[in-house]
Amino acid sequence: MLVFSVAFESYRRTEAAIANVESAVLKVPSKITRGSFILVRKIGVGVVGAVHVLIVLVSVMLLAGFLGVGLVQLWTEEPVLLRQRLFFDYTDVNPKAVFMFGGDVGSIIKKRQIGVPIGHTFHVNLQLLMPDSDYNRQVGMFQLTAEILSSNENVVSKSSRPCMLPFRSLPIRLLQTCLMSIPLVLGISAETQKISVEILKHKEGYPRTKAIRVTLIPRAGTSYLPQLYEAEILMNSRLPWTKQLVRNWKWTISIWATLYIYIMLVIILICCCRPLLFPLTIQNFSDHDGIDKNSSTKENIESGKGLKDEREVSELLRKWQQRRRKRRANFLQKDTAETEGSSASSISVNRKDTSVVVEEDIGESESVF
Repeated sequence: MLVFSVAFESYRRTEAAIANVESAVLKVPSKITRGSFILVRKIGVGVVGAVHVLIVLVSVMLLAGFLGVGLVQLWTEEPVLLRQRLFFDYTDVNPKAVFMFGGDVGSIIKKRQIGVPIGHTFHVNLQLLMPDSDYNRQVGMFQLTAEILSSNENVVSKSSRPCMLPFRSLPIRLLQTCLMSIPLVLGISAETQKISVEILKHKEGYPRTKAIRVTLIPRAGTSYLPQLYEAEILMNSRLPWTKQLVRNWKWTISIWATLYIYIMLVIILICCCRPLLFPLTIQNFSDHDGIDKNSSTKENIESGKGLKDEREVSELLRKWQQRRRKRRANFLQKDTAETEGSSASSISVNRKDTSVVVEEDIGESESVF
């Protein structure tokens, strides 16, 4: 019975070990699947985080671009360009025409402001469209006077220029008339001449300029004034050299300003608004990794305990088998030494020895299990 119980117990433990091995083998695919799922999850979280950071950086770059270009545009000044028609009052002895800064709807001003910015130097030209008539040729020289008026009607600056119709001799005029006869008859061209005179140059300061007054003055000793079809005043200002340099390098300065603003905004985001830039921090990953590691360590501990129990049982069985072999060897040696005795006594002795051996085996087996 002892042999059968030991065999049954060893068979049972062998079956348990086989079951543990099969369960471990079945757990391997689940561990691989779990590991691949964790890897895919981490890759997905990384891609989402990279896209989020890219969107934030692009938004910051656009904001920096708007700020940089806007600040440079506010800092940069444009020259004042102006063109306006003048109407002389021929009811006066000396006809006058007044130009008011920003006072006429027909004026073409690229910079929407009244007057010229301080520091600008502006040039004023007067264009006169005159008929090529005998009267204008006989008038000859006349004087153009320009005055800069301040806001309190005081004269800030004054300039005067002589002017006359360009001279052309009679043969030249006849030849030109013959060549241009058809366009003249058809009305494509006209017998006119245009003259342009720079009448004023002034650097804007205090007091501010309010208006420019232009006066036609006849030659001394005469009262003849030229005939005019129309008159136009042209004004263009020149920036100071520093502002002109900024205007010439406007886009380069805008790029550098945008770069500096972008770097400052990124530093502010990293220092003060880190959750906005990095919503998925390392702490979240460490929490997930800790949970995974805890579950894996628990499984490893359980499997380690099972393997340890199996090893202890196999070691005890091995020791018990060794002791049993030794006792059988001792018993056989005693049996050969007492072969001279009677068969009955030997049988009884053998029975006693076997009973003792059986009792010892039973005691050892009970101590083992």
